[in-house]
Amino acid sequence: MLAGLADADARALLASVLAGRLDERVRDRIIAESGGNPLALLELPRGLTAAELAGGFGVAGPRPVAGLLEDSFRRRIAPFPAATRLLLLLAAAEPTGDPALLWRAAGTLGLSAEDAAAPAEAGGLLNLADRVTFRHPLVRTAVYQAAAAADRRRVHRALAQATDPGTDPDRRAWHRAQAAAGPDEGVAAELERSAGRAQARGGLAAAAAFLERAATLTPEPSARAARALAAAQAKYQAGAFDVALGLATTADSGPLNEFQRAWAALLRGQIAFASSHGSDAPPLLLKAARQFQPLDARLARETYLEALFAGMFAGRLALGGGVLEVAQAARAAPRPPRPVRAPDLLLDGMALVITEGYPAAVPMLKQAVSAFRTANVTGEEGLRWFWQACHGAGLLWDYGSWDLLSARRVELARDAGALTALPLALSTRVGVHLFAGEFAVAASLVAEVESVTEATGSSIAPYAALGVAALQGREAEAFELIEVGTKDAERRGEGEGLSFVQWATAVLCNGLGRYADALAAAQQATEGSPADLFAHWAVAELIEAAARSGVPELAAGALQRLSATARASETDWALGVEARSRALVSDGENAEALYREAVHRLGRTRLRWELARVHLLYGEWLRRENRRIDAREQLRTAYQMLAGMGAGGFAERAARELRATGERVRKRSTETTARLTARETQIARLAADGLSNHEIAAQLFMSPRTVEYHLHKVFTKLAITSRNQLHGVLAGHRSEETGQTL
Repeated sequence: MLAGLADADARALLASVLAGRLDERVRDRIIAESGGNPLALLELPRGLTAAELAGGFGVAGPRPVAGLLEDSFRRRIAPFPAATRLLLLLAAAEPTGDPALLWRAAGTLGLSAEDAAAPAEAGGLLNLADRVTFRHPLVRTAVYQAAAAADRRRVHRALAQATDPGTDPDRRAWHRAQAAAGPDEGVAAELERSAGRAQARGGLAAAAAFLERAATLTPEPSARAARALAAAQAKYQAGAFDVALGLATTADSGPLNEFQRAWAALLRGQIAFASSHGSDAPPLLLKAARQFQPLDARLARETYLEALFAGMFAGRLALGGGVLEVAQAARAAPRPPRPVRAPDLLLDGMALVITEGYPAAVPMLKQAVSAFRTANVTGEEGLRWFWQACHGAGLLWDYGSWDLLSARRVELARDAGALTALPLALSTRVGVHLFAGEFAVAASLVAEVESVTEATGSSIAPYAALGVAALQGREAEAFELIEVGTKDAERRGEGEGLSFVQWATAVLCNGLGRYADALAAAQQATEGSPADLFAHWAVAELIEAAARSGVPELAAGALQRLSATARASETDWALGVEARSRALVSDGENAEALYREAVHRLGRTRLRWELARVHLLYGEWLRRENRRIDAREQLRTAYQMLAGMGAGGFAERAARELRATGERVRKRSTETTARLTARETQIARLAADGLSNHEIAAQLFMSPRTVEYHLHKVFTKLAITSRNQLHGVLAGHRSEETGQTL
């Protein structure tokens, strides 16, 4: 007979199948009851809710691995004395396995612990050593499911009485709730307070469980409806969309006042957007904003902002009036109360972009982004608004703000356990690193996006993966992702997603020298609204593709549009790209001056990918001017930077141009970091930042043993022997990757 896994290995295996937080006491109990059986460790958590895993705040229900084995345990329990069955039920109702708590509760029930426990221990079903454990987790389920409802309430009442309200008020409240035979306002209010504490410490799943039970126990109809709405909000934030909609429907039975009806409408719009990011959400959110308008100007404006971004995401695929209708309604909304907050400024700025055009909106957008950077934004506000603020920073070509705000949003999502927000937050960070030429970091974040979506079962189009593949010039993989991304965007009604796919296609094809294809894709991408970020960026791709396709007249209008945005934003990023683009359709000394200006401006930024492209275009122009010596200098720089960061398509284009000058091009040896897989790079960077194997495992939803395995491979590839060496090695290669040392 094979022995069970050792404790450390069992913990690692259990961690590999869990997506969210796990209470340490619940974890230890599961491991103990599984006996280290790998199958049990893999299967049992699949039947547990997020709330049960977060703190044991659930009741034992039928499990997917039950069946005949559970029936067998029921038959073995049936002959036991009533006191033994009651003690078993008491142990089954308390998930932490605390023996002191069990004995205190048993005393309140008048049980002689030693006498009651003896038959169960002799039968090998219960172990009362350092931790209360069952022979098999299905014994716990069988005991609880076989008990009468009155007996369940009785043991939960005893557990509540035995639980210290000072040290563990939330567990006491939970047991009181399970002991309630019917509505009880006192218990419901206690659960509501527990939900507040759970949410403050990032326990969204536990908070949602408390609120859901509180709503059930609330006797007064209007208070019950209000708590059902609060529970629906918490379930939505925790990613349980179907349950959230069910609770919203419960709340609708009311009675609800006008404010609560607007809140319910807002929640439905938020769930629709979080579920698909498609065309269903904007009209729902617009309806909610109009409902809030006569009731609460601040909430009305916040909801208009959500509706506006949902409409922008739907873009050209929106149903009904779309983003212009939302922007016009937002501009007609009441002015914000003083002091004006960052979301108010962002709403005004984005509405101006859509209704009046980019130059008119820039001053307000700059105020908004600056306010988000400097204001004391709470965690809840940051989770709600930083994505929109990142979009505003991108429209402004403000790389520093895009970098800062996107990093804050990832941190907030992780700290709050907001797994539904994390994939989109990570995807934004992918873009930040791609433009900096940090492709290995970007690829590692794509791997994390995939880990989170797989762990949570959420659905997100593969935009981040496509961005990396397109900029790296991985033709076959990129075109496969382009096909998938296009179908996903069309199916969901994501117009901005479609713009992204077309922008990525244009970038890929410009890198590969397929300029006609790049031009067609860029023309489609630029059809988006002025607030569409990727339509905004695709203008530069269109100009390059048109110039290289021999149709400079198609670049003229695009250049005018790009120049207007660049002059309004006044950032080195925007003005550098504008100078590069203008040089493409210029001649002689004017063209050279513009290329030099682009090198100067982009050289002052972290945007190494954009800078490398300037060197490439400048070198190509010099070669066509028959200035081979000068061309080689620019093309060598471009090739070293592009190859170093892993931009294969553009790097090969630079190599072809170098060979055309008569220079022999030796293929660069693969950098050490490039030899690391995306997952290895991700783990190596987290380890270099000082995270332990267990901390890395929790962040990436894998087992500590898996982390250890990957780190061993990293050490071998980097030829190092300790974690202390990681930071220096990775920092050195990061400099090479971004072109800072050549």
